[in-house]
Amino acid sequence: MATEQELSAFLKGVEKRAFKRSVFHVRDEEAALDIVQDSMLKLAQHYGDKPANELPMLFQRILSNCTLDWFRRQKTQNAVFTHFSDLESSSDDDGDFDWLETYATNSDEANTHNAENLTERKQVLQSIEKEIQELPTRQREAFLMRYWEEMDVAETAAAMGCSEGSVKTHCFRAIQTLSKALKAKGIEL
Repeated sequence: MATEQELSAFLKGVEKRAFKRSVFHVRDEEAALDIVQDSMLKLAQHYGDKPANELPMLFQRILSNCTLDWFRRQKTQNAVFTHFSDLESSSDDDGDFDWLETYATNSDEANTHNAENLTERKQVLQSIEKEIQELPTRQREAFLMRYWEEMDVAETAAAMGCSEGSVKTHCFRAIQTLSKALKAKGIEL
């Protein structure tokens, strides 16, 4: 049986990765926060008395189910309601203030070089994240569980509810797709 401290430590350790995984799936930070919070609450309420070594698998399954529930709700909501904000054009896209552009001056070469490196790294990470988001759902889920969550093939298969062979296939295809897409953009890791 997991103690309250073990449950708390587990949730604290998994929250950032779970949030990132949810953002990749739903592509909405606020919705991802809600999904992770709901998943954590369900784990604590329904499975808090389980042994600590079972918590990671239970949480992954709950997180997957909460994500699927979110997609189902969105599908229903979109079928019933029209969002007026979706119909409006976004006219104020230029309202962002760019600190790097403002403070990167020729007189301070070290800061400029550092800012360029930071900007370049940020752009590479954004490209990688964008390509991960473009993966088919099952490939993205398998890829994130295996390489982001560092789960083994058996754990990933159990969390996804499929065979180990399917997990390997999804991961292989995801890696191939990501590799081709990033190479096409000139990014080699």
